[in-house]
Amino acid sequence: MGEDRMDMMVVREFDPSRDVVGVEEVERSCEVGSSGKFSLFTDLLGDPICRVRNSPAFLMLVAEMGGEIVGMIRGCIKTVTCGERISRKVNNYSVSYKPVPVYTKVAYILGLRISPSHRRMGLGLKLVCQMEDWFRQNGAEYSYMATESDNHASVKLFTGKCGYSTFRTPSILVNPVFAHRVTVSNRVTIIKLTPPDAELLYRRRFATTEFFPRDIDSVLKNKLNVGTFLAVPRDSLRFGLWAGSDHFLSDPPESWTVLSVWNCKDVFRLEVRGASRLKRTFAKTTRIVDKAFPFLKLPSVPAVFRPFGLYFMYGLGGEGPRAAKMMKALCGHVHNLARESGCGVVATEVANSEPLKFGIPHWKMLSCAEDLWCIKRLGEDYSDGPVGDWTKSSPGLSIFVDPREF
Repeated sequence: MGEDRMDMMVVREFDPSRDVVGVEEVERSCEVGSSGKFSLFTDLLGDPICRVRNSPAFLMLVAEMGGEIVGMIRGCIKTVTCGERISRKVNNYSVSYKPVPVYTKVAYILGLRISPSHRRMGLGLKLVCQMEDWFRQNGAEYSYMATESDNHASVKLFTGKCGYSTFRTPSILVNPVFAHRVTVSNRVTIIKLTPPDAELLYRRRFATTEFFPRDIDSVLKNKLNVGTFLAVPRDSLRFGLWAGSDHFLSDPPESWTVLSVWNCKDVFRLEVRGASRLKRTFAKTTRIVDKAFPFLKLPSVPAVFRPFGLYFMYGLGGEGPRAAKMMKALCGHVHNLARESGCGVVATEVANSEPLKFGIPHWKMLSCAEDLWCIKRLGEDYSDGPVGDWTKSSPGLSIFVDPREF
């Protein structure tokens, strides 16, 4: 019976003129969360391809059965750093060595959804395989996906049937946006960089970070990019003036940090469902008290039980003995920006071994200690290059999480 129904299924490209309603119905039926517990619902604001729309190349496929959409999958392709090699440069009588990035074309699978009434029929496998065909046709060398480590069905599909292997386990850190402003240390000066200055800094210092996008300029110039912010010690700027990234990098202070902010609020909204009336009342009470007495700086539970937006921090980096404290100041600055914008939370995703992780404020109850990334090599008919098989490489201290697909 299942095979007969599969024969009736058609997988085709998403058509925005007729598929939006059907896709939204499947999305509503696929809330993230176990039965009887909290669940997380995502409202894509009427744009089912919003999470891949800003990528260099993207595709959305839908599975249709009897005129009804019963599943979908999104995918995108980009060029990212997969490792580094040492470049040797001879200048007169001296020889210098410099690490330079090694790039690869990688595909990313996200937003795989199957209607509950059509699961365990091989539909997910068929969607993944057809998406991978498109990846190969467009020259992607690797494909990866991200899921919750306890999403056993997803992990089983990708690692058990699709040939993926576990690769990285970054942490998603989420901090609430309070009714009061967060105090930012007056020992730190925060500078908003122009996109060209931000690009120069990122390419000079972070281009060898794993998953760093080669088109970082497109990310920084995107209308959803709120800005790039640099934290330096107070009075470290000559005459208090910013002279540009080139000058800054020629003689940086002992400690500094940088991050960029992406406005996810205008892409999608989230909503936590399944909370009891008691929990809702408690959360609302904390917000009322915080709003009435902001000078007390009391932590309050954000309004996550109704649709809320978020700011996503990406491109986190820095150096020096006070870097973690400066990162905390930057996060406080972003909190205040998110507060002014009406966001419910601020989030980021970093490697588990990220040295700056300790400077990122977050609530454990809202965060995901271990996101699971799985990867697959799409073909064997290309050169290993200086990195070798990326799927077998060891993780680095940091990872660059592209905000376009968060």
